[in-house]
Amino acid sequence: MMTGMPGPRPPHLHRETTRHGKAVWYVRLGKGSRIRLLAEYGSPDFAAEYQAALSASPRPKKCAPQAGTLAWLIDRYRETLEWSGLSAATRRQRDNIFVHILEAAGQESFARITPRTIMAGRERRAVTPAQARNFLDAMRGLFRWAVKAGLVKVDPTVGVENPPRRKGEGFVPWTEEHVGAFERRWPIGTRQRVWLDVLLYTGLRRGDAVRFGRQHVRDGVGSLKTEKSGFTVAVTLPILPVLAETLAAGPCGDLTFIAGARGEPLTKESFGNLFRAACKAVGVPGSAHGVRKVAATRAANAGATVAQLEAIFGWSGGTMASLYTRSADRKRLAIEAMHKLAGER
Repeated sequence: MMTGMPGPRPPHLHRETTRHGKAVWYVRLGKGSRIRLLAEYGSPDFAAEYQAALSASPRPKKCAPQAGTLAWLIDRYRETLEWSGLSAATRRQRDNIFVHILEAAGQESFARITPRTIMAGRERRAVTPAQARNFLDAMRGLFRWAVKAGLVKVDPTVGVENPPRRKGEGFVPWTEEHVGAFERRWPIGTRQRVWLDVLLYTGLRRGDAVRFGRQHVRDGVGSLKTEKSGFTVAVTLPILPVLAETLAAGPCGDLTFIAGARGEPLTKESFGNLFRAACKAVGVPGSAHGVRKVAATRAANAGATVAQLEAIFGWSGGTMASLYTRSADRKRLAIEAMHKLAGER
């Protein structure tokens, strides 16, 4: 299965980085000629091109879908600024969702899709609420664009609610005990420690952390445009002494601080798998996002404001940052007021 490309890289698949920092992929059998893969990495089309290159068959051609069908609408959506403005990870996720939708209903008329149709699709994914939410997000993006483009008059996703979140669903936040256990198992001088400290002392998401390297740092301050913002929002990252010490000890890659065993850059998917394995060896939650949560908690408990948290973590709108500041304020107020229970001044 090529989707997401987890685990070891498929045979004969090679990656190069252009002078503009763009990753390109190609297949080369032995000393034969290189075959460039044009589709987006990890997508179903990428997998098809890879297989075609291995068999030296012509690049697979798509049959143009009939106008008015759902397949036609999705093809037009993929040509828009709304689509290209999404992060690569979001496009890949929605592409995978669209593959299943097209298999089931690609030849159906998109004009006949109603809220009841959307609700039925949600209910078919009810066993996994996260999949149901991702399905709704993909269809909302598609039909909001279709309304603006004048292709439909009514958005059938309006009024269809997300399934409720199950208790305990989501990433498990790390605690200071988890951080201490990881640091003891992976001391300074190990690549696993570089992974942790880059996450912990920059607050970057996994997809940004794997891109962060020396070329982004000037005079001890890093700057990186975030993937989730479509590379429009830059975060400023002063390199703290504790992180500088870890990076100096390494091992790091030539282009990125986070690297694999041979110093090679990692995709966020392969890094996620490696970091999970490092966490499993310690017995702590295997989520890079959990580290981001403890980093935000540390900053909020130290008195960081909503604006400061948003500047560090690349958030906007105040909602996410307020969750951490409210929690920190409750803890501080409880400590200050607890003596009142005993009638003390």
